[in-house]
Amino acid sequence: MTAIGRVLDLFAGPGGWSRGLSALGVREVGIEIDPVVCATRAAAGHTTIRADVADYPTAPFRGKVSGLIGSPPCQPYSAAGLRAGNDDLPLCHQGLDDLARGRDTRAQLRATCTDPRSLLVVEPLRYALDLRPDWIALEEVPAVLPLFEHTAHLLSQVGYSTWTGILNAADFGLPQTRRRAILLASRTRPALPPNPTHADGGTADDLFGAGLPPWRTMGDVLSCPPSVVVTRGNHTTGGSRFPTTGPSWAITGRARSWLLKVGNRPAATRRRLDQPAPTLLFGKALNDVSWIDADGTPVRRLAVEEAAVLQGFVPTYPWAGSRTRQFQQIGNAVPPPLATAALRPLLPAALEVAA
Repeated sequence: MTAIGRVLDLFAGPGGWSRGLSALGVREVGIEIDPVVCATRAAAGHTTIRADVADYPTAPFRGKVSGLIGSPPCQPYSAAGLRAGNDDLPLCHQGLDDLARGRDTRAQLRATCTDPRSLLVVEPLRYALDLRPDWIALEEVPAVLPLFEHTAHLLSQVGYSTWTGILNAADFGLPQTRRRAILLASRTRPALPPNPTHADGGTADDLFGAGLPPWRTMGDVLSCPPSVVVTRGNHTTGGSRFPTTGPSWAITGRARSWLLKVGNRPAATRRRLDQPAPTLLFGKALNDVSWIDADGTPVRRLAVEEAAVLQGFVPTYPWAGSRTRQFQQIGNAVPPPLATAALRPLLPAALEVAA
């Protein structure tokens, strides 16, 4: 592992970026304000500074950070929320330009925002301009792409090669068609998007090499029963028992016909077990992510362990807090397979510096 502190993770969350980095032999230090999320990170062994990213000074990290990661809170822009961030986009663009000109107008702009959290999307640029890390990786919901494109333009003016775009996590081995805006930047090498490892339906071998396997499905990751867990979150008694990587079809064959339903409207997304999950949105929609029979009859809610596996975590990941908070952390986390894929093209330069 490289030295802790060489990679700084803003809005660190429960450990999606951390798990993605560890697959590449790297550790980071995260800044996270939520005490429940910090408890999850501590239980999982991730180094954390409990603080507000917007208030924390950059000076302690100068000359010590070779990589910068950031996943600003998505709630202002998420399709699962009120999308107040859309009203605040002009203020966020102004904040980015002001920081690039050496003017810190965040306090004034935040006071004008419909949702003060909207302006957190400018924080990675503040840290980047102050710390000048060798590489940067940012992730957010697709609606934030225009702000990432603006950030990339400003980074290019100070010597970074940049790439921005939308990546589908299913193309990188996650059993979920989760689309996310990504910004990659590097001072030491061209910033390029990662090469997909999977494809919808797979691709055939050709003269240039082996084809890609098809997207992984929910059945691929939820059907192997190595051990048993209790479905009721962090309760110690009661609840149904089922294999850690599979719902109850390991007990009854009828469950092979189950579908995962996300949402409570007539047009709610439904996916079969032989398909990837749709984007898992929790928060207010927690009760609307459920298994149903082929005829639409409700069976039971999605279990925490199942949600974790569908998001790319191990089923035994030590989520802290209530069942609701555990689901919120899972839904907000960067999927580790997507994190690993995004970081792989950037990391060699950082490892050479940190060695």
